[in-house]
Amino acid sequence: MDSNRKTAIAAGLLFIAATAASLLGTAIEPVLTAAGYLTRISENATRVSGGGLLELIAAGTSASIAISLYPVLKRWSATLALGAVVFRAIEATMYAVGAMSMLSLLKVGQQFTQVAGADRAWLQAIGDSLVGVKQDAILAGVFAFAVGALMYYYVFFQSRLLPRWLSGWGIAGVLLMLVACLSALFSRNPVTSYTILILPIAVQEIVMAVWLIARGFSTAGIEPGTIERVRAA
Repeated sequence: MDSNRKTAIAAGLLFIAATAASLLGTAIEPVLTAAGYLTRISENATRVSGGGLLELIAAGTSASIAISLYPVLKRWSATLALGAVVFRAIEATMYAVGAMSMLSLLKVGQQFTQVAGADRAWLQAIGDSLVGVKQDAILAGVFAFAVGALMYYYVFFQSRLLPRWLSGWGIAGVLLMLVACLSALFSRNPVTSYTILILPIAVQEIVMAVWLIARGFSTAGIEPGTIERVRAA
């Protein structure tokens, strides 16, 4: 098995892990957005802890995807391959911040249920701040994902390392994800609430993952370095 085939399999497995972790992690959102969420967090400690763990898994796999693809993509465009690594590393950092905020809410929720009266007011304020940090961090992470993913989907499309229908689907899905991010930014709703806009890229990444594992990269692509020569012209 050559290095390109190993890279394709590794990337495919990482895409599946990242997508699954991100989608499963959204199951915790109703707990954080409902009225009396601090009490509900205390009552659902295991679920909240699991959500935090899933976000940490999503963080690690997100950065690992771009890193695993870098050795292949750099032959066509080192600039875009490195850019994808940078932006998906930013995404991972933001997801980690969101996970830490969520896990911090566990302690606040436990204290909230043990006190009464005025003491609850400042715990509520801390909880609201942590929820706000989490939502802003996840939104920033998804923005970074969109930019990084757009870079490697562009390389896939131009190089024909993957079928153009598949990489084109990825580009379209990322653009819809950007619409979801902008909608969340201006509405102050969680980006995960825009399911109809997120679903296309989620499905595409699973399909692409299966393709990478089963078929790998195409050997009939354009010559390495073509993209950067065209961009420099």
